[in-house]
Amino acid sequence: MRCVCPQVVPPVSPSCPPSVPSAPRCVPTRSWAPPGCGVGPSCHHGRRCHSDNAAAMAAAGLLLPAEAEALVQALRGTELRDAGGQGWLRQHESVEKLNMHAILSAAAGQEQLLTELLVTHAKIPVLIGELISAEVWKHKVFPVLCRLEDFHPRSTFPIYVVLHHEASIINLLETVFFYKEICESAEDSILDLIDYCHRKLTLLAARGTNGQAVTQKELHPKDLASLSSMQELQKQAEAMEFEISLKALSVLRFITDQVDSLPLSALTRMLNTHNLPCLLVALVEHCPWSCHEAGKLKKFENGAWHVVPPEDQVKMTKLDGQVWLALLNLLLSPECQRKYHFDSFNKSQLLKLRAFLTDVLLDQLPNLVEMQRFLSHLALTEPAPPKKDLVLEQVPVIWDHLLRKNAGKWEAIAKHQVKHAFSPTEEELKLQARRWAQTYSLDMLEALAPDKPRCRVCGAEAAKRCSRCRNEWYCSRACQVQHWQKHRVACSLLAQTAGTAGVP
Repeated sequence: MRCVCPQVVPPVSPSCPPSVPSAPRCVPTRSWAPPGCGVGPSCHHGRRCHSDNAAAMAAAGLLLPAEAEALVQALRGTELRDAGGQGWLRQHESVEKLNMHAILSAAAGQEQLLTELLVTHAKIPVLIGELISAEVWKHKVFPVLCRLEDFHPRSTFPIYVVLHHEASIINLLETVFFYKEICESAEDSILDLIDYCHRKLTLLAARGTNGQAVTQKELHPKDLASLSSMQELQKQAEAMEFEISLKALSVLRFITDQVDSLPLSALTRMLNTHNLPCLLVALVEHCPWSCHEAGKLKKFENGAWHVVPPEDQVKMTKLDGQVWLALLNLLLSPECQRKYHFDSFNKSQLLKLRAFLTDVLLDQLPNLVEMQRFLSHLALTEPAPPKKDLVLEQVPVIWDHLLRKNAGKWEAIAKHQVKHAFSPTEEELKLQARRWAQTYSLDMLEALAPDKPRCRVCGAEAAKRCSRCRNEWYCSRACQVQHWQKHRVACSLLAQTAGTAGVP
């Protein structure tokens, strides 16, 4: 049930200079490799490769072992005030490179190297700290930026990069948390990550209960065209939040895979403090990644909403599978059963699952037969009350520490960042464009994407591309001309970065 899915990068607002290319949608684990890459298994030690293997890794877009180790070693905690600054941007570039490397190495079956490096250099707690710092920035500083009346950025790209930092980190964690040693190396910060996942899943459940879904229609290019740059950025942040929450669901499921090796405080946090079993039941019941629109069933999968044909409507999606597997891990573990409080409310919520355990579902995930038996037994018995262990319980600290440290300073932080990070000169934008051009390989990303490109204006399937910057797609000359006034600034910057000067 594992799928290595990089985050989908929404279209950057028209006022941005270079737009970050859309990330690949989904890479089936171990069954896909870039054409002709010839990447074989990693060597025994994981840190040294033969020259032919190194050449194959480079051809596949993978980092060489020395490059990956340098990037991992460079990861460090940053101050909230420094978000968007030059030092912070270098760290974000490192995260992006490691993220793409993790996706490609997992697809090629060579993820052992990155996993070993992150564990050896104790960088999982650093990544979790940066993840929560990005979340705090988005909830506390970004709204202040949107309210500043005298702030009219010529480019929202620097702000978008900070917003996107959270998505990059959770995507990297989703890829590597499949491994037990990664989960164990999180140490005390696993509590902070559990709290983070709980916050995201609560938002998902609320979205499903209210019938809210960020569908393609809400973010249609024609609708975005009528918004100001900051309004468009807010819309993109909302769509990004939905996808981040789905990544958090996968991370939580991988954490539950290791319930037997988690500290007692982590189990208590999941079962009693946050009552995750009941929260997962709400996700099964309301399914926020599924919606009905114009009489058709749509499901969110591989980074996009898709109309589901009638014959496939009973098929389980990867997201459905993650919820069921997390429930299976939490409910059938003896240790979890011993600690969970099966009171009347929790029992009634869990028994709702019986209605969803159909023969069709059991055929797709046979392990759920064990859950069906457990629920049948639960309906007829009164489980013993949970045993209370007399132990000192650890609590997460990162979120509360950031809030206390920066309390009352959010506006000052926003104004500082407007002055030092979010009002770059044209030369600074060009320099950053060159750096991103070195970070991303458009050909590699497009080769990974399973979907055909879409028109930037109308959203239709596109076959034409801007010949000057080669970054935007259109279905016709008419749509390209219509979009030119918004695209010209980014096009010029990208063209200068690439050293081209053609006519669009």
